[in-house]
Amino acid sequence: MNFATQSIGLDSVINAREFGGYRLPDGRVIKRGLLLRGGAFHRISDEDVRKLREVYHLSKVFDFRTSMEVKREPDKQIDGALNIWMPAFNEASQAMEGLALPAEAYVDLGGWLVKNAWQKKVQEVARSMYVEMVTSDFTQMQYAGFLQNIVNTESGAVYWHCSQGKDRTGLGAALLLTALGADRKLVMEDFGISNEFYREEVDRYCSMVRTEDERAAIRTFVGVNPDYFGQALDLVESRYGSLMNFLTDILCLSEDDMKILRQRYTE
Repeated sequence: MNFATQSIGLDSVINAREFGGYRLPDGRVIKRGLLLRGGAFHRISDEDVRKLREVYHLSKVFDFRTSMEVKREPDKQIDGALNIWMPAFNEASQAMEGLALPAEAYVDLGGWLVKNAWQKKVQEVARSMYVEMVTSDFTQMQYAGFLQNIVNTESGAVYWHCSQGKDRTGLGAALLLTALGADRKLVMEDFGISNEFYREEVDRYCSMVRTEDERAAIRTFVGVNPDYFGQALDLVESRYGSLMNFLTDILCLSEDDMKILRQRYTE
């Protein structure tokens, strides 16, 4: 499993790929061309818009970004696709509790991290980011809505994204894969593919800092950090028993919902 085999061939959209071809533990395979994930559409080319519309018959686009991100780099609308904004983070709460990097960090994220990854606060935000995502009531509500929206999508492909198509997008992917019957190994493999896409940037910025804690922060914000994501999944499993219990008990996904998803998206 790698980026090349999962790519959906969008030249103007970062980290754009799909679930199609993944083999689940019970032998079923996820159908091609229906469940798509990646980066935002603010710079998408006319050719890639055509591909999403005519090849994938795109039906819905889920945007997990904050209002600040959406305002700064709005998605281009794709004819025939419903754009659904579902911010994964409660911006007011994050700002008040200091759970996010400052806005200026994202002007030049890698450069900012090289200068600031030594700060204990930055390292703590990196360590806690995935845990905050799975424990926040607000975030849980958004992902519950995301999954239910996919259940209610009867035709065409769906695409979900944040800015870089890795963390917020990656959690959505992990939850949907679990609903389809994936085990943790497949969930983590899909999550880790983002590092193939961002490896050059991660390696470059990591070479500019001195400590492992600084490098861990850079891996989290520029690429993805499977160790930290795994810790968040460990917390979910210890608190709720399993990722599946998290889906049913917290995100309110029913057995009938999962049956619909598996019939529609696997073979």
